[in-house]
Amino acid sequence: MLLPILQAEAAVEKFTADSIQAKTAETLEVIKNTDTNVLLQNLGQQALQFGLKVLAALAIYIIGGWIIKKIVKLVSKGLKKKGSDAALASFVKSLVSITLWVLLIIITIGALGINTTSLAALLAAGGMAIGMALSGTVQNFAGGIMLLVFKPIKAGDFIEAQGFLGTVSEINITSTKLVTLDNRVVFIPNGALSSGNINNFSINELRRVDINVCIAYGNDIEKAKEVALGIIKSNPKVLDSTTPGAADPFVALLNFKESTIELVTRTWVKATDYWDVYFWINENLYAKLPENGIAFSYPQINVNINK
Repeated sequence: MLLPILQAEAAVEKFTADSIQAKTAETLEVIKNTDTNVLLQNLGQQALQFGLKVLAALAIYIIGGWIIKKIVKLVSKGLKKKGSDAALASFVKSLVSITLWVLLIIITIGALGINTTSLAALLAAGGMAIGMALSGTVQNFAGGIMLLVFKPIKAGDFIEAQGFLGTVSEINITSTKLVTLDNRVVFIPNGALSSGNINNFSINELRRVDINVCIAYGNDIEKAKEVALGIIKSNPKVLDSTTPGAADPFVALLNFKESTIELVTRTWVKATDYWDVYFWINENLYAKLPENGIAFSYPQINVNINK
């Protein structure tokens, strides 16, 4: 088996050598039979044509580079005028600059007389390969664009997303930095963030505090409602209907359960005061309802013993 392979390789090498030798001899024969003056004249014309192409390519490159810089500056001014996010502005400028420079290089190479079809195909194939290899990164990249353009969140917003609750610290092209309530830093991929549910607590200036209170059967319901409403209204941070978008504090009977009566309290506050008021209402309801003769409920089991 080895001998035929070696013979085939030797035959290929001999054929290649003979072909090169034949081409070389043919070229030398053409040069030999060509008049020296005509040959020099042809070479001069070709050199002149190539030189003109080089000068044209240089002119295209220099003028094109100047135009690209002007376009990037115009794009930057337009983004600043619209008040675009800094990360989005930087990304758009880089994308425009890279795209235009790639096109300029292809045009410059074409001006030299080089066929750019294969180069364009190579760039397309390379872009496709890179895109397939970085599919996850591309998804996060696209998600970052969506977040920066449509702005469902911004730095400083308190949100709940992807199972995390915290304040948005920074929005990058591929991820968003979230600082949780216990001061952990969580990086959420923008692909998942842009395609999932986002609960933004900071968009609206006002929020409603809903707290349910369970009291025992036998309590005076009207008195319980009156006492709870008085406690809530005593907090200066609680808003009423005089504030646009808010409503008066509200207390009502919500539900009857096995061993408890459930009251619901609804209070409007500024979003920045939400947690302060929430904890304050809980503490004061617990402390002051019993002082006014309102008993809380607790689980009870009635046992009947038949003698």
